[in-house]
Amino acid sequence: QVQLVESGGGLVQAGGSLRLSCAASGLTFSNYGVGWFRQAPGKEREFVVAISWRGGSTYYTDSVKGRFTISRDNAKNTVYLQMNSLIPEDTAVYYCAAKRGMTIGTMQYEYDYWGQGTQVTVSS
Repeated sequence: QVQLVESGGGLVQAGGSLRLSCAASGLTFSNYGVGWFRQAPGKEREFVVAISWRGGSTYYTDSVKGRFTISRDNAKNTVYLQMNSLIPEDTAVYYCAAKRGMTIGTMQYEYDYWGQGTQVTVSS
């Protein structure tokens, strides 16, 4: 059974940092690209960033470029999202998702498996 488990969320002041982790099990992790999406209260879930299956390619939504960094450790079946210079607009539930294949996906329908989400709250 495939599982994606996010961790590392919490409450932080504006300007602070958090590192999210997405630990995968039940799949050959290096065959999957991983994306992070987020859903703020009252809003649709949106794409944040993705990394290709071997980590060679990444893609960020404009609002997080220069502040967020995605990385992966296939030996640990884990993807990380380092979030710096957080702003209140980053407040959301953050989900990781896995997509089979070598290409990066920015659309939710491209992803095969999803985690349960972790809450990130940025206070002003």
